[in-house]
Amino acid sequence: MIFIQIETETIRLSQLLKLANVVQDGAEAKFRITNKEVRVNGSLETRRGRKLQNGDRIEYAGETFEIVVVNPAD
Repeated sequence: MIFIQIETETIRLSQLLKLANVVQDGAEAKFRITNKEVRVNGSLETRRGRKLQNGDRIEYAGETFEIVVVNPAD
């Protein structure tokens, strides 16, 4: 499992895939998500704007990523 740290309370799924360096850009993220290649907390997710928060797990391309919120905005 790979932990992805964010400094906000939430992050959109497409942004997370870019942050994790598993897609090159937003267009590829959209393609992968709408092509049913991404799971969030064990369920297929087709919404690229899906908001992720602390503890959410994302599965893509054989990897699992977990969101860790550090120093959230007050």
